Amino acid sequence: MAKKQYYGTGRRKSSVARVRLLPGNGTFTINGKPIEEYFPLEIVRREAFRPFEVAGCEGKFDVVAKLEGGGYTGQAGALRQGISRALCEADRDSYRAALKDAGFLSRDSRMKERKKYGLKKARKASQFSKR
Repeated sequence: MAKKQYYGTGRRKSSVARVRLLPGNGTFTINGKPIEEYFPLEIVRREAFRPFEVAGCEGKFDVVAKLEGGGYTGQAGALRQGISRALCEADRDSYRAALKDAGFLSRDSRMKERKKYGLKKARKASQFSKR
């Protein structure tokens, strides 16, 4: 019989993370690579591990994730939300309250502001001179 899988999708900025949780010993695989290889910065890796620390279930699940778009911090935020949603699917009663209090279940809606015509960037204009 196949192991039970739990799915979650996370988004941040322009990044999308599709996460699959499997009962296991805590291995992370992102786009076919181990997490240490995919995210070389320790602080970014720690961001991805935070839902397990908050829920108190370190080492109980293996994570298989597919990340697309954005930079590494946006991808780490998307991965955090995807893991949190998958944990809620795994055991709603025990994990949801802690993850919700930590703010891991809500979507961070901040996006890059679009460039306006007549300006160099979204808000940057050329210097004004009266003469």
